Amino acid sequence: MNPTDFHFWLKILTTIFCGGVIGLERQLRGKPAGIRTSILICMGTCTYVSIGADIIGTVDPTRVLAQVVTGVGFIGAGVIMSKPGQESVVVGVTSAAIIWMLAAVGATIGLGRLDTAISLTLVAVGVLLGVELLESSFLKLRRGVHAKYRQVDDDSQENRKGPLSS
Repeated sequence: MNPTDFHFWLKILTTIFCGGVIGLERQLRGKPAGIRTSILICMGTCTYVSIGADIIGTVDPTRVLAQVVTGVGFIGAGVIMSKPGQESVVVGVTSAAIIWMLAAVGATIGLGRLDTAISLTLVAVGVLLGVELLESSFLKLRRGVHAKYRQVDDDSQENRKGPLSS
């Protein structure tokens, strides 16, 4: 990695774009890992993978990548929580998955596959937005996934009311 090299800056700009697009979607929804965090995860992973690829003669670059994946898994685990008093309700799983996805995008950029990284970013945002659209259209898709919806008898009208007011 050489800051005077054009490809260095192209990778950096791509991490800012990819991390920023995914982070914007998360931040607009008020979720953990917004724009700044997403860009930094993407950029950090890109940096580690690029360094690993640069020192290929002395270190196996796949070991660097494996350690990054493990470390990012711990970061993702930090955003998964159970709600106090509701141990069966777990939140943050999608945010944890996005953190892992951001690391994968950053690794892809670090390996020089910028077009693949941009494609993965667009697919990830498409999945987030598309599933949200489906869930808002079909309330039964939200049951058991989102704690803000009350699970009541299937035939009851309460299922169609949406989020609880409290």
